[in-house]
Amino acid sequence: MKSDVIHLTKNEDGMILALDQAERTAAFKQLSPKNAIRLRLLTEEMMGMFRALTGEVEADFWIEDSEKEFSLHLLTETQMTGLKRDQLLAASTSGENVSAKGIMGKIRDIIERALEPSVEGAPRLFGGGWYAPNMAGASMSNMGALEAEMWSLNQYRESLKAGENGEAWDELEKSVVANLADEVRIGIVGGKVEMVIFKTFD
Repeated sequence: MKSDVIHLTKNEDGMILALDQAERTAAFKQLSPKNAIRLRLLTEEMMGMFRALTGEVEADFWIEDSEKEFSLHLLTETQMTGLKRDQLLAASTSGENVSAKGIMGKIRDIIERALEPSVEGAPRLFGGGWYAPNMAGASMSNMGALEAEMWSLNQYRESLKAGENGEAWDELEKSVVANLADEVRIGIVGGKVEMVIFKTFD
């Protein structure tokens, strides 16, 4: 089942509606109080990441569920130029993107970079959570079969295990999303970027 789609801007109203939708979904699916809180926390983390995006980005949010499997979706196609991003960062007191730390900061940075107009012919680097998926018979919501790049939290976790980046691993261990979600994926195709948080409740 797919919930209503909520259109998000930097106005707080849409984000409040998203949190309300998480609570209504939990109630409708008769989740336990503990799991209802987990669904809300995942929604809060997603809304916090969206709020931290640079520029006037808009997105659609919805929840899908099948039996005990839930997925939270954030889909955006608003392009933000590199120049606009740099100007907005320069206007901050530090001149730095102070929200880029932690796993949600990394996810936000991935989405921001994906929204910037790409340089034609520039190669994409896979690794650190990036891979080129074989999506035959699979899809991320309404994007259809993705012949595109995909970032995966679980792939990123495995890449950290294989490396020696202790700081990044510590940040991952402290992340609400990394500890609650079964998987987080970011799919990039054309001018669209979709983030999906997957969670199966007992």
